[in-house]
Amino acid sequence: MKFYPYKRLNRPIALRVTSVSLKLPDGSRDHLDTSAFSTQQRTVALGVAQHEGWVSARVGLSVTLPPGATDPDAPWSGLRVLAVLTDGETNVRTAVDLRQDAPGSKEWSGTIEVFRDDHVGRANLAAHAVATVDGVPGRAIAETDEDWTVDVVAEEPLGGLRLDVKQMSFSKSARDWLHAYSDAPWIVDASGRLPTVLVNTDIEGFSDLLGGESGGIESKVHEMLVSQMATDVWTAVFHSSVGDLEIEPDGSPVFPTDWQGEVLREMLPDVVPGVHVEEALRQVHRRRTGDAGWVELQTRIHYAAVRRAGASKALVNALRGLQQMNRGDRA
Repeated sequence: MKFYPYKRLNRPIALRVTSVSLKLPDGSRDHLDTSAFSTQQRTVALGVAQHEGWVSARVGLSVTLPPGATDPDAPWSGLRVLAVLTDGETNVRTAVDLRQDAPGSKEWSGTIEVFRDDHVGRANLAAHAVATVDGVPGRAIAETDEDWTVDVVAEEPLGGLRLDVKQMSFSKSARDWLHAYSDAPWIVDASGRLPTVLVNTDIEGFSDLLGGESGGIESKVHEMLVSQMATDVWTAVFHSSVGDLEIEPDGSPVFPTDWQGEVLREMLPDVVPGVHVEEALRQVHRRRTGDAGWVELQTRIHYAAVRRAGASKALVNALRGLQQMNRGDRA
C-alpha cells in the first residue's frame, strides 16, 4: 500500500476504449469495429484488420472519475486527466490530455495516437488524474487500478468472457431445479459471482465432443458448439445485467461494478451504436422498463452476442471443413 502526504481520491479511475481507427500509408483511415477491442479483457488488437503497413492507430478513450473528483469544495484545483501509453520494450511513453465532457462532469474523453514504428508488441494504457494539492502542482490524486493492453500485432483481443464451466447429470443432479432441463445440452446460470455454464452429461457423447482435441470435422463441430454456447452465455448475462440495475434518485441507471458492468460496457456499443455507453445504458433501461422498444432491441442484443461469441468465424470454418471433406470423398 502506498501512502501520500496529501488528500487523494480513494477509488480508481474507470478507463474504457470506445473506438479504434488505423491510418494507412495513403492517408486514409480504416475505422475498425468493436471486435478490435475487448472491455472484458481490457485489450486492443490492432492486427485485427490485417493491414501490414498501417502508420498509426487512433484509440478513442472515455474515463469516469471517482465520486468527489469534481466537487466544488474538493481540496485540489487545476484538475487534469491524462491517458498514458507505456511500452517497456521500446521505452516509449506517450501522454495526452483528455477533455471534460461537460462542466462539473466526472466523464472525460479523448484520443491517443499509437505510432506503429514506436512499438513491437504490447504497450500498457492507463489514465491518471493530477491536480494542484496544498499548493503543489502535478500531484496524482487517482489512477486506473487495471491497465489496458494495446497489442500492435494481435488479430483478436484474446480472452473472452470469464466463465465457470461445470459438467453434471441434469437428471440426477442434487440441484432439483435442473431436473426440468434434463433434455437440454447446457444451461446458463448468471446468478452467481461469475456466469456459469452447466453442461449436461446426460447427452451421450456431448461432453466428449466439447472436450475433445481430435482433428477433422469433429474439431469444426466442436468450434461451432462452443460458439453457440458462448452466444447463449453473452445473451443471458446481458439480460441478467440490465435486469438488476441500481437506479439513482433521478431515475438514471448505474453501471454495476462487477462482471455485469464489464459485460454491459462490452456489448452496449453494438446494442445501441453511435452513442456514449452511459447514454446507451439509459436507452436500454428506458426500453426495458417502458411501454415500447424492448422487443425490437432483442435483434441488436442477439447480434452483439453473436459477434462476441465469434459465431460467424466458427460457421465459416465448419463450412470450409465440410467442403474439404466432400472434395476428398469425390477424389
